[in-house]
Amino acid sequence: MSFRFKQFFVNDDRCAMKVGTDGVLLGCWTPITVHRTPYTIHPTPFRVLDIGTGSGLIALMLAQRCPNAQIDAIDIDTSAIEQAKENFAQSPFSNQLAAYPSSLQTWPDHPYDLVVSNPPYFQNSLKNPDEGRKQARHTDSLSYQELLSHSARLLNENGHLALILPAEAEEEVCQLAATYSLYLTHITRVYSKDSKPARRVLLCFAKVEIGDRESAIKEDTLVLEDEKGGRSRQYQELCKDFYL
Repeated sequence: MSFRFKQFFVNDDRCAMKVGTDGVLLGCWTPITVHRTPYTIHPTPFRVLDIGTGSGLIALMLAQRCPNAQIDAIDIDTSAIEQAKENFAQSPFSNQLAAYPSSLQTWPDHPYDLVVSNPPYFQNSLKNPDEGRKQARHTDSLSYQELLSHSARLLNENGHLALILPAEAEEEVCQLAATYSLYLTHITRVYSKDSKPARRVLLCFAKVEIGDRESAIKEDTLVLEDEKGGRSRQYQELCKDFYL
């Protein structure tokens, strides 16, 4: 299937995980400028790693948002990597993007300014009989602990990690992150409607602790649908540079 965005399009027919709202949200939301103090603005990240890239959607979105970024995209699904390479090659950002068939666990050390991932998230649930879908959706191939420990290994001293996860994973992942000296800086809880519980959480962690930990954390919410079931104004504003 092909999805057209304002500046690029994405094919995902050979990918286990399809283009979806989670990837779009992370691609739009991920901070690419970081305020360390009231007086210092760090430049946009130069080296970016996209873990479990699938079709390459998030990498493409970050390339559009950050013209001086060089983005490495990895995935254990070789079919997905081949399709990501094709999607990269036909985009206006091809010189910023590279895709590799690799697991995070075996990816060599290289200091990154930003690591981003829409990772596998089902735990202890019925496995999909399709092996590709199972790898893409279940934490068997990449546990939260592995994701956090290897991200910490690969981030430079001022680096950041951005994730989208099920809302129920928030506490577990934040506690695990702290054991690897990754400090929460921004959390956005995502609701499909005002009247429903949060379904996803967007998280940004820093390698360096910033001042008083609690007061430094930015917390906000995102509601995806308006009262008529269409895209909320908040959602439209977040994604305005991408959705047609």
